[in-house]
Amino acid sequence: MGIANLRGDYHRRIGEEVLRFKKDGASEYPNLADKASRASREIALGIVTRIGCPICYEFISGQTAGNLFEVITKDFLENAFDLLQHLRPGQWHYSIETPISDFEQYEHLAELENIVEQMATLASSLGTDYIIKPDIVIGRWPVSDEEIDREKRVINENNSLARLTPLRMTNSEENPRLILHASISCKWTLRSDRSQNARAEALNLIRNRKGHLPHVVAVTAEPLPTRIASLALGTGDLDCVYHFALPELTEAIREMNNEDQMEMLQTLVQGRRLRDISDLPFDLAI
Repeated sequence: MGIANLRGDYHRRIGEEVLRFKKDGASEYPNLADKASRASREIALGIVTRIGCPICYEFISGQTAGNLFEVITKDFLENAFDLLQHLRPGQWHYSIETPISDFEQYEHLAELENIVEQMATLASSLGTDYIIKPDIVIGRWPVSDEEIDREKRVINENNSLARLTPLRMTNSEENPRLILHASISCKWTLRSDRSQNARAEALNLIRNRKGHLPHVVAVTAEPLPTRIASLALGTGDLDCVYHFALPELTEAIREMNNEDQMEMLQTLVQGRRLRDISDLPFDLAI
């Protein structure tokens, strides 16, 4: 199964499990649209029509929709990234909302949080929100020396070199830790302060790491490029933002001839701040 098939299955699951239609008088619109925005409703309907989602009116809460979007996106990335094992070999671990303190670069945060919680004066000045739980995390297990030496001799067991790198399992045999490879924030839609939450998480990952910075990205189904811009524009925190159906979004905006939304979409894409979900597995292999 290739990337196109996996993307199609991804959209099928979203259509069956997450997407719902709402009624507003004589009109209908998908639950990824903002009821108060005509452009949002029209673009969302254009996307849903193009990916071929069934019409379902069964109620689903916003929180449930967001949680399902995370799970389905995680499954897509796991299957898609597995296709690229020859480009990025390793033993990979995928999970939902795992604390970053479970990973090698951030394990010190659990110790720091325990100290801060026991001292009220430190808590008031430093805060306590060190350990975040990203929506999706991808970790890599350390590798054995046998695996490192599989094709040719790399490690000499009798010397003291390469004894601190977390990639060697030998260096942490008593308590091997996953290495955080990617932190992925999933936003079914972008309203009010949701984009700022993703940025705050990204800055936490950047500032508090000890070692390699993981990929820090966001995935969204938001139909309005002007709202995606609140998360995607600028550099320094998120690597990039990925849309669950970027070609379909582009076609929907072109069909409705909305110049403002198309201009912003082109700014984001040409500025390398917005890509399609199918791009993400390849970017994770970098």
